[in-house]
Amino acid sequence: QVQLVESGGGSVQAGGSLGLSCAASGNTYSRYCMGWFRQPPGKGREGVASIRDNGVTLTADSVKGRFTISLDNSKNTLYLQMNSLKPEDTAMYYCGLWPCGRFLTLNPTNPEWGQGTQVTVSS
Repeated sequence: QVQLVESGGGSVQAGGSLGLSCAASGNTYSRYCMGWFRQPPGKGREGVASIRDNGVTLTADSVKGRFTISLDNSKNTLYLQMNSLKPEDTAMYYCGLWPCGRFLTLNPTNPEWGQGTQVTVSS
């Protein structure tokens, strides 16, 4: 069983920066992908960015150029650096982990989820 624990959320003004971390433990897959997803108030969950264990990334157009995903394999820890934050980035952010398929995706099937961390951006 996999455990994912996110940290680093909080409140920031528009234009500011925040960094999120997700520590993975337990029986991770031998070839795995991880990603960040968010759920704004009253809306569904959406993919933000994902990464393969070899470092290949995929980033949603809505955050491209502002958010950077990275993975430290030695620590089994996923990161998301968020710059130039906007009020529309306000959401609960979740970390996900799943066995890699042929293509990297922002819409994985049945990933393991963390408990989430809140990010609030004020104007």
